[in-house]
Amino acid sequence: MPHGDMKKPLLQTSRCPEPHVSETSGGPTVGILGTGDFARSLAVRLTRTGRAVLVGSRDPGRCSGLFPPAAEVTSHEDTAARSDLLFVALFPEHYGTLAGLRGALEGKVLVDVSNAAELSRGGPSNAEQLAGVFPDSHVVKGFNVISAWALLAGPRDGSRQIPICGDSGRAKSAVMQLCRGMGFIPEDAGGLSAARDVEDGALRLFPSWGGPALCSLGLFLLFYTYNFLRSVLLPYVCKGENHFYRLPVEMVNATLPAVALEMLALVYLPGLLAAGLQLRRGTKYSRFPCWLDRWLCLRKQLGLLSFLCAALHAVYSLCLPMRRSARYRLLNAAFKQVKDSVENSWVEAEVWRMELYLSFGILALGVLSLLAVTSLPSVGNSLNWREFSFVQSRLGYAALSMATLHALTFGWDRAFDPRSYPFYLPPSFMLELALPCAVLLGRLGLALPCVAGRLARIRRGLDAGRQVRFRPPGEAPNGDVPEDVSDV
Repeated sequence: MPHGDMKKPLLQTSRCPEPHVSETSGGPTVGILGTGDFARSLAVRLTRTGRAVLVGSRDPGRCSGLFPPAAEVTSHEDTAARSDLLFVALFPEHYGTLAGLRGALEGKVLVDVSNAAELSRGGPSNAEQLAGVFPDSHVVKGFNVISAWALLAGPRDGSRQIPICGDSGRAKSAVMQLCRGMGFIPEDAGGLSAARDVEDGALRLFPSWGGPALCSLGLFLLFYTYNFLRSVLLPYVCKGENHFYRLPVEMVNATLPAVALEMLALVYLPGLLAAGLQLRRGTKYSRFPCWLDRWLCLRKQLGLLSFLCAALHAVYSLCLPMRRSARYRLLNAAFKQVKDSVENSWVEAEVWRMELYLSFGILALGVLSLLAVTSLPSVGNSLNWREFSFVQSRLGYAALSMATLHALTFGWDRAFDPRSYPFYLPPSFMLELALPCAVLLGRLGLALPCVAGRLARIRRGLDAGRQVRFRPPGEAPNGDVPEDVSDV
């Protein structure tokens, strides 16, 4: 597009002097234009931090009882004149009603907290529209990613990070300082042109869960179809046996542990691949492929979906004896035992198999529950890095090991029994064990002293492509070997 056809920006920062935020004993006087739910929660949160709060309303007398006593409810004009920093808590279509306040708001900081009704498809953001109405004010986008409930409950009950963007550095600094005083963590998202991304981010529905959810759904359909084909459809077609009653519960319960185990293995597989690439390249300073970067960033979602499938498997397993079909099979087995005059139905191997199978399953679910809990921000923030790494790595591999043993004890010696291969199809537990066993073997390979030592040196800055010699602190450098300082 030719430069002459480009639209002029809505916010001309050169026209605005740097904002002057006067400080009182409790900080700048904060104004709120609007009296909705978010405005009321914002007033409560600000007054708790000791700020002087003014609330601008078209009808102060009617709205004064909705706000805390420490907040003064007055007119829009009075709030604009007496406040240093103002939150615009109005819907974007109502920005035009504030046009008469341009003079009173000149040079002041306006915080736009609105969200779009739908994902933007071009055009200016709400914050840019507000900047167009008040070209002589400093518009900052922020606080749109939290709800009115989160403001009242406090940052401990929700996400603490709040992206903030604006074209004035001093205006952003004032809003960030206010954000920290309220207990949240501000994140500089850049200039006001980034406001569209900030607004869209609040509207995206689980943006980082699409890939993991599709992966878990694909695995579920794969194993469910295989179990249906092997245990229901082929026996019905070839032998006339009707086992379709197994579809709602038994087939689902046989599929869920397979999905849980595969998803848990997929949590730790990218870490092994990343370590293998670093060992092959001899350095940590080369970027991973984009697909591996994305995979590493989705490990939390994969782990939580694995926990969901494992928890559902536990619930389904507890409900198995409650089914009418299970009662009929139990009665038929007892009748057959009496008819055949079987004196002792105790099978030692089966008893041990079931005891170990249940024990490993309970332990795996318990450790997996701990991993899921520590992934919550409110819990993870209370752990230091070493504690978090121990739980997510060491205990994570322990959970994977116990889940694998759970599947192995379920299979027991069935892999060597020809009756376990109807229609020449292996049991599903043999298919689900391939990936977790490969991950565990790979982790054992990385634990070998020669491999672990080289990987540790690489992650501490060793670069095989450069002549670098590590020396203890205080040792004089050797003039024959060039010295290098590596990043931590």
